[in-house]
Amino acid sequence: MSEIFHRKLFIPGPAGQLESLLWTSADQNPKLAAVVCHPHPLFAGTMHNKVVYQTAKALHLRGIPVLRFNFRGAGLSEGVHDEGRGEREDVRAALDYMAQQYPASKLLLAGFSFGSWVGLRIGCEDARVSDLIGLGVPANRSSLKYLVQCTKPKLLVQGGDDEFGSRENVEALFATLPEPKKLVIVEGADHFFSGQLDKVAIAINDWLDSRHPGTAENPGQH
Repeated sequence: MSEIFHRKLFIPGPAGQLESLLWTSADQNPKLAAVVCHPHPLFAGTMHNKVVYQTAKALHLRGIPVLRFNFRGAGLSEGVHDEGRGEREDVRAALDYMAQQYPASKLLLAGFSFGSWVGLRIGCEDARVSDLIGLGVPANRSSLKYLVQCTKPKLLVQGGDDEFGSRENVEALFATLPEPKKLVIVEGADHFFSGQLDKVAIAINDWLDSRHPGTAENPGQH
């Protein structure tokens, strides 16, 4: 079975149905399955954000099934924005869905901006999650101290000129984190990696080449 399916669906969340998009893979028992979390919904963040899309695409090109979803109150998802509290449970619901769909797979949790702040916290706690990717982590104002206790493999990708997570703050945070860990600074990039999204994909691929060499990029996948 070589056909790749892109499926729009709603998954059950604690505040109602969550609008989602699942990209499946030809492999019925992939090594990894992924959930990617979007930026702040009060600032037009949805699962269709360019950084979220690029991240999902980079993962999917490696044969990894990927679920993107809209947090409560975003897009067609039910519920109302809860300042990150209820959104953590939305992440858990997304992980539950992927664990049901791919029971033999480890889960990878990726998040951009608000999605990293909310998502990585649940990813650290959830035993089903083996890998964490944080993009544009909002280290200037949001506490990410929970990562200090997180021994799971984690990749942070940050723009060198990120206005919500300065190089200084991200490097200071990174220094406190336990191994295994990797930090990639995309020089000259702003929070949204404008004009440099290809470097986000390169960073993800380089990291996964070392973490999961069996998921090497396949240009025919997407």
